[in-house]
Amino acid sequence: MNLIEADLIDCIVNLPAKLFLNTQIPACLWFMNRNKQKRKGEILFIDARNLGHLLNRRTLELTDQDLNKISKTYHDWQESSNYEELSGFCKSVSLEEIKKLDYMLTPGRHVGLPEDEEDVDFPEKIKTLKSELSVQLAKEAELNKELTAVLEKIQL
Repeated sequence: MNLIEADLIDCIVNLPAKLFLNTQIPACLWFMNRNKQKRKGEILFIDARNLGHLLNRRTLELTDQDLNKISKTYHDWQESSNYEELSGFCKSVSLEEIKKLDYMLTPGRHVGLPEDEEDVDFPEKIKTLKSELSVQLAKEAELNKELTAVLEKIQL
């Protein structure tokens, strides 16, 4: 709370899980600034949990493009010329807003969810999924009969 009140936090970046070999938990970077010239009374939150790609099932890697996106967002925010808030990725939040949320500093809480570009008709989607499921269940029953017939032919 003292770090917030003293306006020392410049930016908080939430990183994806599986970045480090010795742990699979996500990490968070805090950028501190004692001499804020611009953006006084604000903290930039960046939620980068959805960036990167898996090298294997246990290790994730941020690409140069991912790192540039994070870096460019931070620098644009500091310069306030090209900064643009992206729902689900970044948001500049005033200290007053943070106080109202009981000093919560979780980036995901502030940036929100990404805007869903697809407008889904849920009743139609459910109907389609039910139809697909019944086709798959019928196929499963057919394959089970075939498998049973083959196993009956093989008698040890």
